[in-house]
Amino acid sequence: MTLEQTLPICIAGEWRLGRGERYATCYPATGEAVAWLNAASVEDVEDAVQGAHQAFLHSGWAQRKPHERASVLYRIAELIRERSEDLAQLQRQDNGKPINETRALVASAAGTFQFFASACETLEETITPSRGDFVSMSVYEPMGVIAAITPWNSPIASEAQKVAPALAAGNAVVIKPAEITPLMALQLARICEDAGLPKGLLSVLPGKGSLLGDALTHHPLVKRVSFTGGTKTGKHIAHIAADKMMPVSLELGGKSPTIVLDDADLDHAVAGVLYGIFSSSGEACIAGSRLFVARALYEPFMARLVVAAAELRVGDPADERTQMGPLISAGHRESVERYVALGLAEGGRLLLGGERPSGGIYDRGYYYPPTILEGLNNGQQVCQEEIFGPVLVVMPFDDEEQLLEQANDSLYALAAGIWTRDYKRAWALGRKIQAGTVWINTYKQFSISTPFGGWRDSGLGREKGRLGILQYMEQKSLYWGMNEQPLAWAGVQREVGL
Repeated sequence: MTLEQTLPICIAGEWRLGRGERYATCYPATGEAVAWLNAASVEDVEDAVQGAHQAFLHSGWAQRKPHERASVLYRIAELIRERSEDLAQLQRQDNGKPINETRALVASAAGTFQFFASACETLEETITPSRGDFVSMSVYEPMGVIAAITPWNSPIASEAQKVAPALAAGNAVVIKPAEITPLMALQLARICEDAGLPKGLLSVLPGKGSLLGDALTHHPLVKRVSFTGGTKTGKHIAHIAADKMMPVSLELGGKSPTIVLDDADLDHAVAGVLYGIFSSSGEACIAGSRLFVARALYEPFMARLVVAAAELRVGDPADERTQMGPLISAGHRESVERYVALGLAEGGRLLLGGERPSGGIYDRGYYYPPTILEGLNNGQQVCQEEIFGPVLVVMPFDDEEQLLEQANDSLYALAAGIWTRDYKRAWALGRKIQAGTVWINTYKQFSISTPFGGWRDSGLGREKGRLGILQYMEQKSLYWGMNEQPLAWAGVQREVGL
């Protein structure tokens, strides 16, 4: 297919042009078009949901034995691995992440399908303890049509974390990828089709979230929404879901604290802090964007951190040596720049970065350097709001009571990091930090086997983990009567010998 051609999208198992406006997806490193496609329309949403509902009812997918569904998910994982390099290169073009990072995300997606295939075929239902003359059981059944609304920062990995457990549970899924990064979701739909997933069970609807996501969330046949993205949009979805009495999974924003105690291993702490905030160019909900350093260690630690951050390689995402690629768009870079200007206006001091790089490739793409600010307090705007870029705000602390007060003083509670040699101290502090995930002497490490999610404005529900499949199922209780006599309340006695 040539660049001038328009990509079809997947609607209820049919590959056809969307009925919305034609638009281009662009490579953030150059601003050039990667592909053209027509956005889905509200009419396409209706077709996709109705098709998904019919596939759920009539394809037999929900009725297959768990190991039979699992075999398809295993095949999806195999196909992702077989096509991994092509997928990684396409994702690099789709959102500008360095190639080594996109390879890791593709591998993660394959692992996710493999994990939930295993979870599917080993999921146990329960005979509960009897409290009377009956046998009681707890079983799980699929919900129907699931809407998976995914972000632009980690395509295919984010889709896999929603699609794999939802399909494993026996549901149909409609994916609404981010408008500016639709290509990986479309490739995933191709792979699922090639792996033998029944027609109509998976649709992909690129386009504006405000239009398509809203239509999906409101649709009466959509039984659950799983959303990853901004907190404002997540709250909007939650309001709609409340009116429908519909469950939701919301993985939202973060302003995660990273804590360096006075006994930390400096080599590990410097490397971990850099990775926590500057990998993915800071475009990560779990980015360690607030750094608290023990005052006794502050000067030597910051001296090392600034030097190491200045040596990070910002450049072409296709280059294997690149550590930081461009930001997703010109508009997003401008948003990051406004936050840095705000931090300076609030009294902050730049230790590093703060200006666009220029010359060569930097003039074409949406690059922004590692940026470090100090001289601010935790209550200021730049320390409270999610920047979603490579901007680190650093603050010293004097004691752990002060530290905890500041670290937990945030609307967000998604993640945190602690650096210390004292495991007892780490345990005590890790239990007091309010966050869905706490890393100790590491950062931004993930396992599909470990539940993930946030508190407060960072979201609702959990993804991942063996029981993550249950997020996409309804629980049902069954009672089997074992009494010899009719229920006593009716006063009826069983006649013997007739």
